[in-house]
Amino acid sequence: MAKQEANKLRSVEERKAVFLALVEAQDAGTGVVQSRKEVAEQFGISDREVRRIEQEGIDAGWPPLG
Repeated sequence: MAKQEANKLRSVEERKAVFLALVEAQDAGTGVVQSRKEVAEQFGISDREVRRIEQEGIDAGWPPLG
């Protein structure tokens, strides 16, 4: 991951916003792969970063999960 991309979403609040958008998209019926793509485009980040944030949110039980 490029350093510039890593700095884009450095705050917990920003990462939680990505996670929430991902969960909401999936809850609305969007498939996992498509929801990752849409959220990545929405926030201007890579699919890899979305997956990292997704795992972080699951592990930490971020809202709306916990």
